[in-house]
Amino acid sequence: MNPAIEALLRRDALLLMWELRAVWLTIALYLGSLLLYLAWFFTPSHKIGRVASKLLLAGTLLLSGIIILRTIEGRRPPYQTLYESLLWFAWSAAITYLVVERRFDRIFSAGFPVTAIAVAACLYAVLGRDPAIEPLFPALQSDWFIWHVVIAFASYAVFVVSFSIELSHVVLTGVLPPGALAKYGMDAEGAARFHRAAHQLVLFGFPLLTFGIVSGAAWAEQAWGRYWSWDPKETWSLITWTAYVLYLHAMTMAKWRGSRASALNILGFVCMVMTFLGVSWIAKLLGIPSLHAYSI
Repeated sequence: MNPAIEALLRRDALLLMWELRAVWLTIALYLGSLLLYLAWFFTPSHKIGRVASKLLLAGTLLLSGIIILRTIEGRRPPYQTLYESLLWFAWSAAITYLVVERRFDRIFSAGFPVTAIAVAACLYAVLGRDPAIEPLFPALQSDWFIWHVVIAFASYAVFVVSFSIELSHVVLTGVLPPGALAKYGMDAEGAARFHRAAHQLVLFGFPLLTFGIVSGAAWAEQAWGRYWSWDPKETWSLITWTAYVLYLHAMTMAKWRGSRASALNILGFVCMVMTFLGVSWIAKLLGIPSLHAYSI
């Protein structure tokens, strides 16, 4: 083998080894944050919540470095493979939550589901996917691809945080007696303000999802010569869009704003996960042809 090529391969192997170590360190920081967010449910201390946030921030900064270095090394956006997409998904969800969490001084309940999702995504990436940096597929060599993925993942991150707020609100208000909620920062005013954030996030994320679908159609026309082909992932993106339309409509109706709207928000999240991961598994399992097979 050519010595230059051999040296390049050794360097790439070394970089991947250190990257995987950094991802495992990120997972360790996220797990520490996850355990502290869980401890907060049993002992709602502001100090515990802040330490959990700091661990989540530390892991996210480390993951930011991994993503930046992978971008430089690959000379392309770092979300072509499922390994890369999972890391990007975990990073964007954590960043979004950390920004939103600053609005609430004493409420840390949404941190547990967000961090659990980030841990699961990172673990799936390192345990189940190939971390090798691959050349960009011809179909992905489009400016529309970059816009489509960045905007789509931004909407996913917003929906993850909205779901986490919705779920934690439902759990806390459904399990704890009204007198105990104040310890969690969930007095009448705090609970209403916290729950309102779930709706506000969907209001922000829904246009992003819409533009993600539109930019995806533009990319599809450029790559394959047609805007829409009812590909499994395209179909599920439309189902997700419809679920959030129903949620937003429900929030305009007084009698639907309670548990019914909450159920629709959670349904939208489930549809989003199906769009991102589930449909690829099903397509591979059943042998359904998909133009998005590169992400399986």
